[in-house]
Amino acid sequence: MNTEYSGSGDPARSLELLWRRRPQPTRGPKPALTVEGIVEAAVRIADAEGIGAMSMRRVADELGVGAMTLYRYFPGKGELLDVMLDTVYGELPRRDMDGDWRARLDEVARENRELYLRHPWMLQIAVNRPPLGPHVMAKYEYELEAVEGIGLTDVEMDATVALVNGYVHGAVRTDVEARQVIQRSGMTDKQWWLAHVPHLDKIADAQQFPLATRVGTTVGNEFDAPYDSDHAFEYGLARLLDGVSALVENRSGPKVRKQL
Repeated sequence: MNTEYSGSGDPARSLELLWRRRPQPTRGPKPALTVEGIVEAAVRIADAEGIGAMSMRRVADELGVGAMTLYRYFPGKGELLDVMLDTVYGELPRRDMDGDWRARLDEVARENRELYLRHPWMLQIAVNRPPLGPHVMAKYEYELEAVEGIGLTDVEMDATVALVNGYVHGAVRTDVEARQVIQRSGMTDKQWWLAHVPHLDKIADAQQFPLATRVGTTVGNEFDAPYDSDHAFEYGLARLLDGVSALVENRSGPKVRKQL
């Protein structure tokens, strides 16, 4: 996957566009486009063809205008990427969260997973310098609320949210790649597995690789594939939350002095 980078545009212009603080263009004829319409077209292209296909010229073609028309709204692709990201983050439901912190963090992870699966091009944009728009800020606020008041410091709250989001990003990336393999090869994982196992059984030495043979066979029989993305996501998320739980319990539990 080719990688794009958020935060690569002009800071002042990006923030004006993200927060809609810049008025519509006044030069020339009456504007035929809006920032929202341009972003919607760019997202449609990225959803259908990938972020690599999304360019200022491609978006202009989608809208039936000349490429230079877009530059009256966006200085370049960097600013457009920032607003695209902030816009799709606005799709997150951010429902009132019930239950304890673990249930809330679990909900955060699942909501982010669904968003990535709807817009897999997001996985190709590095957000080390996130677009500081209203939806990004609302997302951060919402996710921090999941761990507010459970005994973590502010730095630990931020790190916990980042840990969950990082896990989801990696898990969904693997999931998307697995789906792309099926699309491009025309072969399901089960078909691939069944085609390889008979030959592997004749070639592989079970005595030389006893654990790999036993565990690999068990997994293959369980999922009819060498890997199941849904099971991997559920297992990994549960173990991640177990780790946070251990930290919280250690932080809030009674201090027991070791008896000498």
